[in-house]
Amino acid sequence: MKPNEFVLLIAGFGLVAATGCMEVSEKVESGTRYVITGHPGGAYRPRNVNKYDLENSARFVLLDKGVERSVTCPNIEERVTDDGRLEVVANLRNRLNRRIEVQVNCVFKDDKGFPTNDEASFKTLILDENAQEGVRFVSMNTQSRTYTIRVRQAR
Repeated sequence: MKPNEFVLLIAGFGLVAATGCMEVSEKVESGTRYVITGHPGGAYRPRNVNKYDLENSARFVLLDKGVERSVTCPNIEERVTDDGRLEVVANLRNRLNRRIEVQVNCVFKDDKGFPTNDEASFKTLILDENAQEGVRFVSMNTQSRTYTIRVRQAR
């Protein structure tokens, strides 16, 4: 083999090795798409575990932007009934100068924060202008220790 051909062959292999290969876990990004070439260990780690978890810690959450502007909850009262079930009454207030229709439900949870499988279905609530109304929920079993009241726009 002539020296020029040998140099070109070595340069070609070097060029292919330097630009054509990439590690399995490396990600290539372009302006319009992502190309993922693989993952080195099988399973993936969860993402945003603590970022959008308000329903795990708060007692009252608003599920969409519309009710964020229009509904507030100035007071929540909770008590344990004589038979050991949890009863929750929430005062919901319309902050707007127009009548709105929302849906409300309550997820009852045990002392570790897991649902007790007696989630109440969404109730439709019509609030007049600047009105306030109480909504009552009672758990179905005695395992409930905490809760999350959820409000969304009516569908």
